[in-house]
Amino acid sequence: MCTCHSELYGKRRRAFLDAIAAKDPDSVAVFASAPVFTRNNDVEHDYRQDSDLFYLTGFAEPGTVLVLDAKEKKATMFVRPRDPERETWDGPRAGVDGVKEHFGADEAFTIDKVGEELPKLFQNKKRLYYRLGAYRAFDDKVLEGVDRARARAKLGFSWPVEIVDPGTILHEMRLFKNSEDLSSMRRAADITAEAHVRAMKATKPGMHEFQVEAMLLETFRMHGSERPAYGSIVGSGANATILHYRQNNRKMEDGELLLIDAGCEYDYYASDVTRTFPVGGKFTKEQQAIYELVLDAQEAGIDKTRKGSSLEQIHASCVDVITRGLVKLGLLSGEVDQLIKDEAHKPFFMHKTSHWLGMDVHDVGNYYVGGKARPLEPGMVLTVEPGIYISKDNDKVPPSYRGIGVRIEDDILVTDGDPDNLTRHIPKTVSELQAACA
Repeated sequence: MCTCHSELYGKRRRAFLDAIAAKDPDSVAVFASAPVFTRNNDVEHDYRQDSDLFYLTGFAEPGTVLVLDAKEKKATMFVRPRDPERETWDGPRAGVDGVKEHFGADEAFTIDKVGEELPKLFQNKKRLYYRLGAYRAFDDKVLEGVDRARARAKLGFSWPVEIVDPGTILHEMRLFKNSEDLSSMRRAADITAEAHVRAMKATKPGMHEFQVEAMLLETFRMHGSERPAYGSIVGSGANATILHYRQNNRKMEDGELLLIDAGCEYDYYASDVTRTFPVGGKFTKEQQAIYELVLDAQEAGIDKTRKGSSLEQIHASCVDVITRGLVKLGLLSGEVDQLIKDEAHKPFFMHKTSHWLGMDVHDVGNYYVGGKARPLEPGMVLTVEPGIYISKDNDKVPPSYRGIGVRIEDDILVTDGDPDNLTRHIPKTVSELQAACA
């Protein structure tokens, strides 16, 4: 790990420790690595570290526990031991010495010592920051550590009497992106942009959805992306009306739309982009009408992504545009304000418009504060992704509109001024798309 990254993770740990110490200096925090899951027989799923643990350490190995002491400003790590035989099969391990030398641990033990050492680390602490329920198997070890620390009360030691979710502090830190975070997110966005443009240029009638998916994944990996940020959605024709379509196995035909929702992860930061374009390079009249309506709604939503606004207001602006447009196209009838009040858009636009974006594609951070939609602040990154989905079986609309699915999604940084669209370079106007697909 380079020195600049080591300093970044150290800065994050110090900020977290200062925050919990300000609430109660007699605090300790525990973070566990994500478990390893078996895919089939003795083959494991590709491993990805728990985002909170990686955010604080940059350490990607499984079988890891981080303990932070607020009063002593101390980081203790429990890690897998060095094992030449296993390392021959699975790759090198940092071990106890490695995490002290390269990952900021002040003290380190092998992971088999966690049950023995946790009670000692909990002694004379009043508050424990730990996320119960995330990894149930490890919950027992933490609770056993508290119980064993409590058992030493007769010797004059105190023990944690409060357990607090560390996300109340850490997830607020993760919600606001600094320059280092944004550098990774911009790189993820650039790689994702190249993948989407490649797909637009290469897609032709007669190809299968999985061929397009393969191009996306190859482009991600070619540029150093560790993995996709989520399972890619490549839905053609009526498949574009299925929100989380994942089979990606249909043969694409001329005259259809292709909806691609795909983004890569870079340095543990996600990109999340959706584009919809015609397989044969040209929209039908009805496809273009729906597409331009979704684009108008998205532009209204992006323009609303400003300091002091909220995700609810972004969504409301998109709903307003889409409802008015559906009335104009004759797909809804009635008085617009009443239709909005009645949520008449929902058969066509059934999801919300935005979510936080960061290390997790649906990132952490509260959406509501005090029961009210949270005002946006500079440093937050979110998606703006309205859509219209008309089922192929919807007999309430003319046949020419049935089976049309359109979603357009970009990643937006809130600033002190205008919104900063991190994925603005990916074609999305009708003319841009038709040129890219030509």
